[in-house]
Amino acid sequence: MSLPADRTEIVQQVGALVALPGVRERAEMAREACTRLRFHEALRRRIPEASAESRVRGAQASAALDGANLPLSAVREHMSGAREWPDDTDPGLRVVRGAVGVTAESERVVTLVLTAPLQVLARLHVAAASSLVAGDRLGRPRTGTDGCDEFIDLGPPPPPSVVSLRLANLADLITSLSSGPGRPPAVVVSSIVHAEIVSIRPFAAGNGLVARAMERVLVQALGLDPTGVAVPEAGHVAGGGPAYLGALTAYGQGTAAGVGLWLQQAADAVIAGAGEGVRICDAVRAGRLG
Repeated sequence: MSLPADRTEIVQQVGALVALPGVRERAEMAREACTRLRFHEALRRRIPEASAESRVRGAQASAALDGANLPLSAVREHMSGAREWPDDTDPGLRVVRGAVGVTAESERVVTLVLTAPLQVLARLHVAAASSLVAGDRLGRPRTGTDGCDEFIDLGPPPPPSVVSLRLANLADLITSLSSGPGRPPAVVVSSIVHAEIVSIRPFAAGNGLVARAMERVLVQALGLDPTGVAVPEAGHVAGGGPAYLGALTAYGQGTAAGVGLWLQQAADAVIAGAGEGVRICDAVRAGRLG
């Protein structure tokens, strides 16, 4: 799918997507799941502890979706600074390091994303890809002859010549739909942004990490999960990597059925992610983290 350039057309197109079979119903289920999480007893006084653990589990899950697995305890130690990163070039470890960095950065950009989404996108890429691409490419979209070999099942990425325009349209989507009457469900907005980043693949590497972090940021910034305790990345893992890639591929085909499939699956991921947030809260209340 490709977003239109005109803001009015963006609003109309997203409204049509919400009307696709099953989308509004799944979005309402995601809202209800996040509301239940928000009123968990543990969040009365211990939101920082629970949201920190959410980022740990989100980082582990996001790395796993890119094929890199590290035990949760190790990710937690790296994220807290209790364990230093080894000096090696293992590609899987570089992905995990990027996942840890970008998920940590997601907390710091929540208040900025609705007004300066492209700045947030750049900051997330710097955090995600410092060990994946050359320093002069951090936070910079593809230009010239820059390619990308990620998400090859989706087909070739758009040429660099159209990346800036498509990112501008994506930014308009976020700013146009972030407030006002008739705003579409937050889970629909965050899901479209996630899939568009994957479809555009604006960077040479780290696009999946950035897309999932941006989804996390928007789920919180748009008020669906204001505490930041849900773990949408874990929800995508729970559905299975092949299903995740398959739904993104279907979205990229641009058909109503394909886009609807992705939006429903992404809402299911938020529902599952809210369930993971409840488990985090239960562990925090019982003193069983770590």
